[in-house]
Amino acid sequence: MKPRESASPSAALSRLFDAEREVRRISAELLRGKPRELLDALTAAIADAKRQPESEAALRLVRVAPLLGELEGPGAVDALIDVLDADSGEARWAAGEELRELAFDRFKEVALGMERALARLPHDAVALTELPFVVTEIPEPGVAKLLAKFLEHPSADVVTAGLEAAVELGDPRIKPAIERLLDDTRQVSMEDEDGEVDEATVGELAADALDMFDGGDDGDA
Repeated sequence: MKPRESASPSAALSRLFDAEREVRRISAELLRGKPRELLDALTAAIADAKRQPESEAALRLVRVAPLLGELEGPGAVDALIDVLDADSGEARWAAGEELRELAFDRFKEVALGMERALARLPHDAVALTELPFVVTEIPEPGVAKLLAKFLEHPSADVVTAGLEAAVELGDPRIKPAIERLLDDTRQVSMEDEDGEVDEATVGELAADALDMFDGGDDGDA
């Protein structure tokens, strides 16, 4: 049997553009419907996607995330955080970007969703180690207070993520929350840029974090 000839790059690109055009058309159609019905469908789609192989889950969740980003209300934020809790790094990136964009426009909505996530998600949920980095670029005074809640979490890994995000934020108002961790002896594993894994205590990481602040005025605690 004669092997099937592959399409030319130009023809393949044309099909790709057609597919993207169709994606945008269907997305717009979905967003013209009732928001509550769409949110229910997207929430169900997230649960179903997480039962699929990772490549299929990523395909679905990457498409779900921008639709959720167009919706308002706590349900949409919670659903985006559920996507952020996926195994797929691609899906987590898509959800994180949508949450970050929402936080610029509606910080309180995202902040409340993050607080709910701290209460409702399992302590080992990957989303809890991703969420602190969602808000480090948001110019809101409440970010430091929000990150301080992650420093109080029972999971050392979540606390470590909170410390890293606090350093990125650079707001000295979070220093008192970091100082309370100086005597924390819980061990965590850290991977450096070369892929080497080191052990450290939360207290040691807190001391390192404090060293990285510039020593300016602490502002309001």
